[in-house]
Amino acid sequence: MVNLREDEFGVYTDETAGKSIPVKRFTWENENKLSVQVITYGATIISIKFPDKDGIIEDVVTGFSNLTGYRNAENPYFGATIGRVANRIAFGKFDCLGTVVEVSKNAEPHQLHGGFVGFDKVIWEHFVDSNKLILSYHSADLEEGFPGSVVTHARFELTSKNEFVIEFKATSTKPTYINLTSHSYFNLAGHSKGAAELYKHMVCINADRITEVGDDGIPTGQLLPVAGTVFDFQQLKILGDAIGRLPDRDGFDHNFCIKVGAGKRDHIARVYHPGSERTLDVYSNQPGVQFYTANNFPEDPGADKDDKSEVKTLAGKDGNYYKHGAFCLETQNWPDAANHKNFPKAITRPGETYYHYVAYKFFVKDCKCSEFSF
Repeated sequence: MVNLREDEFGVYTDETAGKSIPVKRFTWENENKLSVQVITYGATIISIKFPDKDGIIEDVVTGFSNLTGYRNAENPYFGATIGRVANRIAFGKFDCLGTVVEVSKNAEPHQLHGGFVGFDKVIWEHFVDSNKLILSYHSADLEEGFPGSVVTHARFELTSKNEFVIEFKATSTKPTYINLTSHSYFNLAGHSKGAAELYKHMVCINADRITEVGDDGIPTGQLLPVAGTVFDFQQLKILGDAIGRLPDRDGFDHNFCIKVGAGKRDHIARVYHPGSERTLDVYSNQPGVQFYTANNFPEDPGADKDDKSEVKTLAGKDGNYYKHGAFCLETQNWPDAANHKNFPKAITRPGETYYHYVAYKFFVKDCKCSEFSF
């Protein structure tokens, strides 16, 4: 049995249009005490609460307690739906069937996550069908520089099997670049438990290659095998140990190329937290997943730091978030795919439907290193 209820999560004031719009919040809860909350601002997941092996319920995604936090410029896309194009577009331009299209550059000299006002910063229309929530957004022709009038629908559903399912569909009046994703940050110990618990997580990703990137995070076009490297998560690996093996110890922010055929609803990843025994499985039809370990969160100043005046903070739901305090598994097409002929198809034409399926399955399992691999 799954219940879905609706209330409000603040008011969005549109200064340009001179009007205020209530932001709706939708809350699912199933018989297993798994609950999920989504708001119409940015089609954003703001909470996922789930009991551990002892029945203790924790919120396992980072976020803010009010709408002001989500509208703050420092919000690192917590839980948002990202579009039109997730990840980076090199130098703010892409090849659209032989025509070079220039888009906005909100991460000079590149574009990141859809531009200055991406899908994460708008109010989505809503419709409820039983326990399913459908959010819709119309992106006008040339919004952030992208050609085509695009209509996007995002369907959210929680099941009795502890699966939270998202389906994105989009159509365009002109050929255009579309690559959506859901940008939740997870910490299975609890959203505020920080890096100390995140390092204990065990990660397994169904990928045998990554897309090589330069210092600016832009793909070079080369694919690198993961076997025998720090990027090999084909068997469960302790995350803290893996980060410690990175040359700069900065963390992961890489696109992993899924081994099995794109288009199927494949098992993409498993993440397990030994202390709570909470486990997350991710399934998707996308050819890639961006594994990110919150490297750009502020450094934890530590209890012994005397001068607190210059300490940067990221204030979350009930405390500050710090570097490596959470991880993302952003199912996606490979980054900057429109600019690389050897990458998967990136352009959606009129008459075609962009379709992206992702499901997050939560359960409690004592999963030893040797018990699971891809």
